[in-house]
Amino acid sequence: MWREDRLMRMTVVGSGDAFGSGGRFQTCIALASDQASPPRVLLDCGATSLTALRHQEIETNSVDAVVLSHLHGDNFGGLPFLVLDGQFRRRTRDLIVVGPPGTQNRLEQTMEALYPGSSTVQRRFDVRIVEHLDRQTVEVDGLRVTPFEVRHASSDREGVAAR
Repeated sequence: MWREDRLMRMTVVGSGDAFGSGGRFQTCIALASDQASPPRVLLDCGATSLTALRHQEIETNSVDAVVLSHLHGDNFGGLPFLVLDGQFRRRTRDLIVVGPPGTQNRLEQTMEALYPGSSTVQRRFDVRIVEHLDRQTVEVDGLRVTPFEVRHASSDREGVAAR
């Protein structure tokens, strides 16, 4: 899907902060393997991302993977809604989530806090979690992601920058 000799298309779906300053949606960047293809990968999925994706007319069931930089709500909070959207819109392709250590647990806890029982319901698709480690490259459908720890206003050490 991803080839080094081609340009990819990047759509900034959201670039706002945690509080929607200036009316902007929270962090979500959609990546397509070329200029003509629909986006297949999201870099971050903030709490407002589902609304922002619809605003940009991006088909959520075409998203194959979500790469999370860290687990703050404005970067991660839309993921439970993306999963539930797929469930109710009859998604059949698996969704791959690449995130820092603790992603699996955080997703399950968040889904249970929002909608009890939603993390264990049987779906037509699997949500496959791949937890990344600092400076260790992960490949998702031909897209290589190398996380680097960065300083971020948080008491934890889960912030990364992908290269």
